[in-house]
Amino acid sequence: MKKIILLIISSVIVFTACNKLDIAEGTPNCVKHKINGLNKNDCNTGVNVMEYTFQGETVYVLNPGNCTPDGMSEVIDSHCKSLGSLWGFAGNKIINGEDFTNATYIRTVWVK
Repeated sequence: MKKIILLIISSVIVFTACNKLDIAEGTPNCVKHKINGLNKNDCNTGVNVMEYTFQGETVYVLNPGNCTPDGMSEVIDSHCKSLGSLWGFAGNKIINGEDFTNATYIRTVWVK
């Protein structure tokens, strides 16, 4: 009986570990939720989330990769409030009235 219980526990641990996303430590829960959504899409090329400092706060760029026909990436704050979208067909790089090239890259939070 103990062997069966050990086998069940081991199986649960292995299957749970396989489904865990490699998300950087300290990432806000709402951003993790957004990452789970990005992970569920069918795209595998260029899907990632990057962290920056912009206008004195931490922001995240959600890059859906080749899943969006216009190539736009959403910029959100640490509470998941949308600040706008970057790039796309129009090549937008203005967020909150400022050029996003002024942002400071911090780290890659997640890559699919």
